[in-house]
Amino acid sequence: MTDSPERPSRRRFLSRTALTAGSAASVSLPAALACNPTSSPAVAAPLDLTVVRTETVTVDVPFRPVPARNMIREIPHWTVFEICKVELKCGVTGFGETMEYYTWGRVSEESLERVRGKNAAELMWDDSLGAGLQIALFDAVGKAWDVPCHRLLGHRVRERAPVSWWDIDMPGSDWVLECAEAMRQGYKAFKTKGRPWFDLDQQLATLIPTLPDDFEVDMDFNGFLLDADRGVERLKRWEAYPQIAIYETPIPQGDIAGNQRLKAATRVPIAMHYGNPEPAVAIREEVCDGFVVGGGASRVMRAGHFSAEVELPFWLQLVGTTITATFSLHLGAVLKQAVWPAVNCHQLYTHAMVRQPMQVAEGKASIPEGPGLGVELDEDAVERLRIEPLKERPYPYPGLLIGIRWPSGRTSYYAHARQYWEDFSADKLPVFASGVDLKSIPDDGSEAWRELQAQAQEGGVHLEEPRLW
Repeated sequence: MTDSPERPSRRRFLSRTALTAGSAASVSLPAALACNPTSSPAVAAPLDLTVVRTETVTVDVPFRPVPARNMIREIPHWTVFEICKVELKCGVTGFGETMEYYTWGRVSEESLERVRGKNAAELMWDDSLGAGLQIALFDAVGKAWDVPCHRLLGHRVRERAPVSWWDIDMPGSDWVLECAEAMRQGYKAFKTKGRPWFDLDQQLATLIPTLPDDFEVDMDFNGFLLDADRGVERLKRWEAYPQIAIYETPIPQGDIAGNQRLKAATRVPIAMHYGNPEPAVAIREEVCDGFVVGGGASRVMRAGHFSAEVELPFWLQLVGTTITATFSLHLGAVLKQAVWPAVNCHQLYTHAMVRQPMQVAEGKASIPEGPGLGVELDEDAVERLRIEPLKERPYPYPGLLIGIRWPSGRTSYYAHARQYWEDFSADKLPVFASGVDLKSIPDDGSEAWRELQAQAQEGGVHLEEPRLW
């Protein structure tokens, strides 16, 4: 299932605090390359790494059919990307991407201006530049020095890295379709969402019989179990399935006492997003078994070094097309504790955006060994999918009507997911009720549909007798 490094003791952690602080600093470029100095042509004739040109292109990358019909409720804007290119004076061009409306850092005009005329190697560790620009700088420097990105990041500890298939919450029948496709493509792990607007018992009863025992299911709750009183019994019930491998954020991460109870109650490791609570607090209070790590290169490396010192596993979570997933592979190549399958969400899309789609076998993908990212941008796809830059996030998707049916027959109607997210998070609706279901209700052209959808745009509409379902 997943590797499980020995859990560190509080005493061991506290004794290593000073060492951890030192090792968590950003990796310097000379140190990262010192293991193979002959790989740099600078010994013979220095290359000019000055950035002479930057370019950005906005693209709209379609979802595959099953994700498309489910993503539309909550995050339809995940299709919008900005492709970023940087050209160096020595003649090489690097590329990267930013998922415009779900990123740790967008690329601003100020960032693009700031890198022009500067040495790319001096800039690439600066997370404030934004995702696509930082990836492009790493790619360009790697190409200039004829080394893969992982050589710029550190010492390689693995040749193949674990990767996961990802999907949003959806009916159990759609989970079955997605996991079948995941297994066909060589994956052995599936990360998804546990949500109180679906009957999770029914979803798992539909999915699990279709999976082999060694196929891993990781469940992200985003805090929707709300508290330990409601979480303990449910987590213990779902852990009966051998495929359930990791729980992420079952309740809000700031609830220290509650998370301690959950961790003690279940055999399933609990993951928390790194940084909340502070990493030292998470270790001292023993609230989780591992981390979710994302962000820019410097932040990821700091989190990775901290995890190595305290001997806790984590999964990398850098989200995008195969461009971002490839950069994640390079990070996974050098971070010892990146043993949980990385979540990159690149399987959602019809286009990989590179000419060498990721090949997965037995749940792992090979780390590219070519210069830079080690993959080539699919310029044809960029041109076909090119759009004008958007002025604002395209949310909510227009014309949606979503119904949540309760076991009593009472039905709640909403126009988009943010509305019912807020109601469930505020404990206004039953949490993980048996028999609950959600359905997108298509426009049948009727006046009744238009009236109900107009009401739902103002907030939840709760009716004793269901309509249009």
